Amino acid sequence: MATHEVTNQVPDFVGHDLFATDPVLVDAIQRWGDARDADDLGGLGRLANAEPTQAHADRADRHTPILRTHDRTGRRIDEVDYDPSYHWLMARAIGHGLTAEAWTRPTGSGAHLRRAVGFHLWSQAEAGHLCPISMTYAAAPALRSNPTLAAEVLPRIASRHYDSPLAPLATKSGATMGMGMTEKQGGSDVRANTTVAVPDGDVHRLTGHKWFCSAPMSDAFLVLANTESGSSCFFVPRVLPDGRRNPFAVQRLKDKLGNRSNASSEVEFEGTVGTLVGEEGRGIRTIIDMVASTRLDCVVGSAAGMRAALTRAIWHARHRSAFGARLVDQPLMQNVLADLALESEAATLLGLRLAAAVDHGDTDVSRLGVAVGKFWVCKRTPPVVAEALECLGGAGYVEENGLARLYREAPLNSIWEGSGNVNALDVVRALTRQPAALAALGKELALARGHSTTLDAAIDRVESAHAEALGADAQLRARRLVEHLAITLQAALLVQHSPAIVADAFVASRLGGEHGHTFGTLSGVSAAHAGALVDRAFLPA
Repeated sequence: MATHEVTNQVPDFVGHDLFATDPVLVDAIQRWGDARDADDLGGLGRLANAEPTQAHADRADRHTPILRTHDRTGRRIDEVDYDPSYHWLMARAIGHGLTAEAWTRPTGSGAHLRRAVGFHLWSQAEAGHLCPISMTYAAAPALRSNPTLAAEVLPRIASRHYDSPLAPLATKSGATMGMGMTEKQGGSDVRANTTVAVPDGDVHRLTGHKWFCSAPMSDAFLVLANTESGSSCFFVPRVLPDGRRNPFAVQRLKDKLGNRSNASSEVEFEGTVGTLVGEEGRGIRTIIDMVASTRLDCVVGSAAGMRAALTRAIWHARHRSAFGARLVDQPLMQNVLADLALESEAATLLGLRLAAAVDHGDTDVSRLGVAVGKFWVCKRTPPVVAEALECLGGAGYVEENGLARLYREAPLNSIWEGSGNVNALDVVRALTRQPAALAALGKELALARGHSTTLDAAIDRVESAHAEALGADAQLRARRLVEHLAITLQAALLVQHSPAIVADAFVASRLGGEHGHTFGTLSGVSAAHAGALVDRAFLPA
């Protein structure tokens, strides 16, 4: 029925190079990485926004994993069936080196930064399948505490070949890793775990349960279990060297708010074979190296979620008119988009700076900075995505535009690998027990001194963070302290590495009081300034 002419509709957001149109990524590679990586990342940026990729992302999200506990003959198999689109996405992520390859490159080569930029780009395609990608990347530093095991496993988890069927590790051209830490009775309090491990020759036998075991079709897992010496870390393969299945009962899959393409499960161990990783009784210390790397991915992935929402909002505003003008030319919409652009750039720059710190072995910066960034960037993602969704009005609330999926995904990283409170308390502990970490952060902030009295005052307060962390009410005030550390660090990085129009607006709004309680309340920018911020955020075609 031709009742009217269809006009004023926004073209599909497809066909863009998500690397070339993001100056923060481009500049970071030039500044901290290897400029020769730009071509490869450009290819990944184009693939991430290609129409076939978007179709695979939609399909993987809609057709969720299915658990098959038994085969047709009644034998227990505990396998998860994924949609073919999930496997397509996994193959591209692994094929572009987003797993553990960076750990096989020389220190200072820019490999971790390159991998972080790639993770940021590919997260904008579909975030759910990147859970096993992240855990596979993060497993490498923990595995190194068992050199024999690392020699066998690291080449496979660093491979660019996606070899998905379950099989003995020695027969595989590529492998993925998962992690099992939390249990029903403890959650984040892993010291309350009850899973036990008893010696059996060269290995241990594990008995117990895990309340959240993500990506259960991974080839192996790092698992916490108690020995006589205390909590210990174990390498648990799905398939034993002789081809037998390791006891690994997947009891059910979680029905989650978002992250729908990825299977998260509850599992039971009963005589499950595990190999000790690290020192017995110091499993939490061993696996914390893995947690630190997955937390870095939480920062980068959350920044990517902000970026994906922002670019869709800008694209819509550039092509949609209302009340006689394009949305992007209307002052109040410019204020909203510019405000979101500031938040996105600050989040991305922080994540990439932390990845560069890993590259250069700057552990003091990364140790504290990752915990700070994990708390703040992940907390900021849901409101950023919600505001970007609102820029599209009703169109943003329907599945076709991709923002609904982003919105469901947005809270995840703030929960995964320690909720906000856990990370805030980790920062407080680091401030009291690791003075070198605070000193390293102070050195980073000092590079931005002299920009303004506002930023200098914020840096002065950071210098008293150690005393605040030792205070009697440190836990009560922890979130406020970590928030200040995060915003001040973001401001300092923007002053050093972003144009003045970005840095000045961020400092004035986030530290100087020129901002309200919602996005779109920048009070110190003109319409022209706001328009310039929007144009920088997503370079016009």
